[in-house]
Amino acid sequence: MKENKTKFAADTSSRSAKDWIKALLILLLGLTIAHFGVTLFLLSELGTDTFTVFIQGLSRVFGLTVGTVHVIVLCILMVVMLLTTKGYVKPGTVVCAFCGGPIIDLFTWMLGDYINGNSGMAVRILSMMAGCVILALGMSLVINSNAGTGPNDLVAIILSDKIEKIQFRWVRVGCDLFFVVFGFILGGTVGAGTICAVFLTGPLVQFWLPLTKKLTAAAGC
Repeated sequence: MKENKTKFAADTSSRSAKDWIKALLILLLGLTIAHFGVTLFLLSELGTDTFTVFIQGLSRVFGLTVGTVHVIVLCILMVVMLLTTKGYVKPGTVVCAFCGGPIIDLFTWMLGDYINGNSGMAVRILSMMAGCVILALGMSLVINSNAGTGPNDLVAIILSDKIEKIQFRWVRVGCDLFFVVFGFILGGTVGAGTICAVFLTGPLVQFWLPLTKKLTAAAGC
């Protein structure tokens, strides 16, 4: 049986202020869960996430800090998407762009003494794998909030809507692979965890999407 293609563009122009508050609260919940997963992934020290490899490469080319390049690239992506697409960049996109870092810092402060490069390999591998699963769960909540998602995640979402015959999971794998390969060529760091993230994130997000859709629908989003 042919699998239905998930479409992500949504018209939210008729949303009331109350509906937007609910949607943004769900987005913040998803963002917190997602970045808890990112923190577990990073603390394992088995490789950075795919987009960070890309940012690392650019930072080395231009001689800027990773944080500075991250903000610049996200702002450029938002502007390009605002000018070339409709129904994707929303208030939550800005929230995702600027709140992710502080959330990661908070979880790192809470967990850094327990999970790090000196932990046993079993703990590090478990942390990395759990991080991928939790990240995907959080991302699916953010997507289904229809309040916007991070500019870097929007790349795969927009391409998935434009490419009719390819499921989101494979579009996401392709985008992650591009970020990793291009970032590595520019000097970014790739580890075993990075490769796992390339091939797990897209399929895991698509696995969670129908389940979190029921939750967000029940909440009125």
